[in-house]
Amino acid sequence: MNYQNILFHIENGIATLTLNRPEKLNSFTQAMHLEVRHALALTATDPSVRVLLLTGAGRGFCAGQDLSDRAVEPGAQGVDLGDSVEQYYAPLVLSLKALPMPVICAVNGVAAGAGANIALACDIVLAAKSASFVEVFCKLGLIPDTGGTWHLPRLIGHARAMGLAMLGEKLDAETAEQWGLIWKCVPDAALMDQANAMAAHFAVAPTKGLAFTKKALQASYTNTLPEQLKLEAAMMRELGHSHDYKEGVAAFIAKRPANFRGE
Repeated sequence: MNYQNILFHIENGIATLTLNRPEKLNSFTQAMHLEVRHALALTATDPSVRVLLLTGAGRGFCAGQDLSDRAVEPGAQGVDLGDSVEQYYAPLVLSLKALPMPVICAVNGVAAGAGANIALACDIVLAAKSASFVEVFCKLGLIPDTGGTWHLPRLIGHARAMGLAMLGEKLDAETAEQWGLIWKCVPDAALMDQANAMAAHFAVAPTKGLAFTKKALQASYTNTLPEQLKLEAAMMRELGHSHDYKEGVAAFIAKRPANFRGE
């Protein structure tokens, strides 16, 4: 695909996807959705990829939906926003969750609406100190979609989730870290260095074990404790036969760096 709205490349086990409509704060159009979908499919099927790094170009991460892409005038016939969620935003969130590898999001500026919730769908979120998160849906008479109503209460609790969702106030990156909404807030100038260093770490890590960790934590939201213990046993049984486990033990005993294959 000839990408017009994103930048995408794979190098040294790292897939880097940059939302690239900086003049529109990287807001989503249908065309950008299709390009992101294509890039995520390549990421999922390329055996050389062991981590995805998602970020945005320019001064913002993502302002959510480009409203001019589905503009509607007061009094005119409405648009089917449910179709938009079902056809584009829901598959995007599910694709990020299903990737068999860690997904890092580097939030370089404002993450608003669906943009905020795309970031929260990633496994580890780093944010620049000047970045912010805002659930703007309530100002348009809408609800936090793109998984927002699912992630927010699980990450920061019901009271804070309700406040963010119903007031639409901007949450700065430092507070987002303090609340547990994101992994870490870092100085602006250090954001991409730290994100790239983390991606490089994951590119040589035991990817299958990390993928299973991701699945297990996601399953814990709906499993009972006995079900979760059974899942852990099944995963440990499979991982115990993996090359990376054997290599990890051998490296530990020999006091040398491990050479993980990600298998």
